[in-house]
Amino acid sequence: MKMPILKGEILAEETHYETRPWYRVPHLIRLNLTICSLFMWSGAMGYEGSVMNGLMSLQQWQSFMNYPTSTWLGFINAIAVLSGLFCYPVQAWVSDTFGRKPCLYIAILLSLVGVGIQASAHNDTLYIVGRVFVGATAAWGGIASVLIAEIAYPTHRPIVTTLFLCQYYVGSIIAAWVTFGVRNMDSSWAWRIPSILQLAIPFLALPGSFFTPESPRWLVSKGRLDEARAILVKHHGAGDVTHPLVDFEMREIEHAVALEKEAVSATSYLDAIRTPGNRHRLLITLTVPFFAQWVGNGVLSFYLSLILQTVGITSVTQQTLLNGFLNVWNLLLAIGAATLIDKAGRRKLFLLSCSIMLFAYVVFTALSGTFAKNQVKSVGIAAIPFLFILCVAYVVEIWPNVMRARGVAMCMMMTNAALTFNIFVNPIALDAIAWKYYLVFVAVIIAALFTVYFAYPETAGLSLEQIRILFDGDEDVAREAQAEEAKRETHTAHVEAA
Repeated sequence: MKMPILKGEILAEETHYETRPWYRVPHLIRLNLTICSLFMWSGAMGYEGSVMNGLMSLQQWQSFMNYPTSTWLGFINAIAVLSGLFCYPVQAWVSDTFGRKPCLYIAILLSLVGVGIQASAHNDTLYIVGRVFVGATAAWGGIASVLIAEIAYPTHRPIVTTLFLCQYYVGSIIAAWVTFGVRNMDSSWAWRIPSILQLAIPFLALPGSFFTPESPRWLVSKGRLDEARAILVKHHGAGDVTHPLVDFEMREIEHAVALEKEAVSATSYLDAIRTPGNRHRLLITLTVPFFAQWVGNGVLSFYLSLILQTVGITSVTQQTLLNGFLNVWNLLLAIGAATLIDKAGRRKLFLLSCSIMLFAYVVFTALSGTFAKNQVKSVGIAAIPFLFILCVAYVVEIWPNVMRARGVAMCMMMTNAALTFNIFVNPIALDAIAWKYYLVFVAVIIAALFTVYFAYPETAGLSLEQIRILFDGDEDVAREAQAEEAKRETHTAHVEAA
């Protein structure tokens, strides 16, 4: 059976990949500098996710917002996520219709409007309106991850797409230390300055947003083959129109686009439940984002100041300082996970992550309960290091070509639904039952451990074909591959006859 994609050493020999370090190759330097600028859109999302944590520790912000608690505080935090949730369908349509780059231009405009309203707000209502626009910015700027994957040099794609996610914590670190720096300002500038600086990271993304090439894959999908080839020649082929890599990439992109166009009319969301393999994939697709948002990391990301208060840490300096160090720790963990994801394997990292989080929350809950009973501040402080060993889960693509887009869409919808509910419920529960709420996360983490152990197969080091066999079995995959090969041979025969 013929395979449409060459792999391993054959692929490297056929395509003549660049073997020199990228920083010694002029066209790769230009491309990777552009990609590094696009990383900042992930940093912008991280800044937004962390800045509220710092602001909630500031009396200046609390006074301006009339000391929000419980349901109202949850709404203030959740409104940005809800705004992004409603933007995703429109963003997807614009991206598919007009290209990836227009989405980035819209993100820049929304960022200017949102930060302008938020930083100049003279009441809490205007501040919340500003957060609506800022939340929309994150949704539109998120298209940068897709664009990076579609323009990156093939051998660089795994690392740059992973590093894009790591920049989330770079933005979080900046936000945390900015709020630490302004904590003693005796005016509204204590919260206005962090709000204004939300523009700083999108500003760093401007060069990449304007000078990045459009996605060759999108251009091919629109029949603009010459433009797609020209981009690949310039950025992957060093200007050589006969470069084997350019020919190979064009063949692969055209083949993939053709299959996807055929799949759009041949599949539906109902296919996710029609076979045992797809039902298994659907279970993973829905549980991964749920566990990613409900193993306790969400309450730390948005309500660290409330948690610290439950263990007696009420000083603004201590709260903002711990927020800064927590985000530094998160960045180190993210980079470590990025480098180990293929070496250690997805399943092992999932199990290790859940085990560490379970241990951390059991100890943290016990220490928090002891503090609540005895009010011994040293016990409260002893709980802090356990916050630093909480990890972030990751999602692995497991769907076959014809269902991948729908699988990712289902995962994103579940992620946003779980995140919105999480943000809204956390302050209500913390206000009502304080440290006892952590027992919920202990139960969820235990459920995650059992689910991962019994339902998540290891996919590290496997090809897409092997992953399909893992879920669907040898016979089903073989039959489908034979049918696809028969279609190609029939098409070739028609072309030769014509």
